[in-house]
Amino acid sequence: MTIPQIAFVPESGVARARLHEGALSGLSFAVKDTFSIRGHVSSAGHPDWARSHLPAERYAPLVEQLMREGADLVGVTILDELAFSLTGTNTFYGTPENPRASGRLCGGSSCGSAAAVAAALCDFALATDTAGSVRVPAAFCGLFGIRATHGLLSMEGVVPLAPGFDVPGFLARDAHTFGAVGSVLFGAKSPRGLERVLVADDALALCDAGVPELLRDQLERAIKRLGVRHETIEAAPEGFFELSAAFRRLRSREVWSTHGDWITRTKPAFSPAVHERFEHCRLLSESGPDSEADLALRERVRERLRDWLTPGTLLFLPPAPGIAPRIDAPAAELETFRARALELGSLAALAGAPQLVIPARELDGAPLGLSFVGAPEQDAWLTQIAAPLDRALVS
Repeated sequence: MTIPQIAFVPESGVARARLHEGALSGLSFAVKDTFSIRGHVSSAGHPDWARSHLPAERYAPLVEQLMREGADLVGVTILDELAFSLTGTNTFYGTPENPRASGRLCGGSSCGSAAAVAAALCDFALATDTAGSVRVPAAFCGLFGIRATHGLLSMEGVVPLAPGFDVPGFLARDAHTFGAVGSVLFGAKSPRGLERVLVADDALALCDAGVPELLRDQLERAIKRLGVRHETIEAAPEGFFELSAAFRRLRSREVWSTHGDWITRTKPAFSPAVHERFEHCRLLSESGPDSEADLALRERVRERLRDWLTPGTLLFLPPAPGIAPRIDAPAAELETFRARALELGSLAALAGAPQLVIPARELDGAPLGLSFVGAPEQDAWLTQIAAPLDRALVS
């Protein structure tokens, strides 16, 4: 890259390190600054968090696993404040510019992780996803990415946001590296091929002008070359807005349960948008427990995906409503983007399901991505089929 690239937390003091040789020898990786790094104080995207916590005594298990397989840890990356956004902005540590789309955001909250990989500052990056924080940056930066099945990979040693929805994930520039990391984290791959794709027409209808046509063209190109059958469905009969609303209410109470005491004691100076989100969480938590209707909706979504996502089947939907917003976009425009992205991200989040993102064509000089939701615990299979899907797109 010919431009200076903001991606890593300034003056973090994390030095390049590895533990052993292994399957990932020769690869370097960065880590979202929510994962524990021995001797380092995770910032969680906010200097007040760093000031009020002690250095970690050990590596988070996922970080250690990657290092023991030979990968070189090269640094910790910027994220949105306490990972509570999808925009990829941080007034304290800097806002990473999208290496694949000059003047545009990377998306959040794993913005620095995506910037580091897209700018070739490392080969892959470890991140987290609650509502789209791997999926959106992967799409915006033209990367491969996956949010894992909820509970499948360890979140030990990771600063949480909403533990009932938080999952690890990772990003890579190429399918080979993506598959290698997937093999280490998810274990043996399935021999099953892709047999059927369900196309969420109602999700595509939420996208910006020109996006549905481009993504449909790319999807049809890939599945035709792979000989895969497909059919259209309505993925959210209740409406994606209702899914998002239920998800946000469930998540908000978890967020305040997780961080309310720290916020009350520390009184951190959040940016206005993040302050408003935490205040909403506080007020909602004080209003009472989760509603039965929201819990019932979450269970219906999970049952629906269990019925649809039989072996060999994936659900296709866009990972974001369009290309990355511009860095100088007004705050109101970013909030509108965030709300729309949450609608698309809420389905996999409610279901606790894995979701894969692979690069697609560009629109107006900025990347788009294709994404596929799989059945829970089919993560190894998802990382396996990323390469043939990518080959079908570019051949």
